[in-house]
Amino acid sequence: MKIATTQIADVKILSPDVFEDSRGFFYESYNQNKFQQLVQSAVTFVQDNHSKSSYGTLRGLHYQVDPMAQGKLVRVVQGEVFDVAVDIRSHSSTYGQWIGEILSSENNKQLWIPTGFAHGFLVLSETAEFLYKTTNFYSPTHERFIRWDDPDLNIKWPSIDKLIISDKDQQGESFKAISE
Repeated sequence: MKIATTQIADVKILSPDVFEDSRGFFYESYNQNKFQQLVQSAVTFVQDNHSKSSYGTLRGLHYQVDPMAQGKLVRVVQGEVFDVAVDIRSHSSTYGQWIGEILSSENNKQLWIPTGFAHGFLVLSETAEFLYKTTNFYSPTHERFIRWDDPDLNIKWPSIDKLIISDKDQQGESFKAISE
């Protein structure tokens, strides 16, 4: 497995070693020892999630507040998404900055998003199946949302004719509101 640093040093792109032949392919999608060595942190995952979404679906920007904040290791096993992580750690030098990365079943990339980040993705293929591990359990009372189109964040989402966004995500707060 290879690791690449993004513009936000704590967010990492992981690329597995893929072994292909006439039968298909094999890769190790997760190995706790290798992962912790690569991210240089002790991480324990407690929950795996799997979602399937249609073209144009935008999910996010989601995060959970303490004591239920979550780190996420995300990947796509079918299709393609534009994945976004936003630094919401108020004392961080990259506070309010975001990174975006194409994750697909073709490139097999994974994104490590530690606690203190909001997360979202936009489906670019007909459908996409998105898997992610979390470092804390889902807690509806600790879940929060930032508007996907917040002008202060100015995320450069790929152009899609018609977005599909849940009512819950449409009700997200502004980045300024969470900063207060």
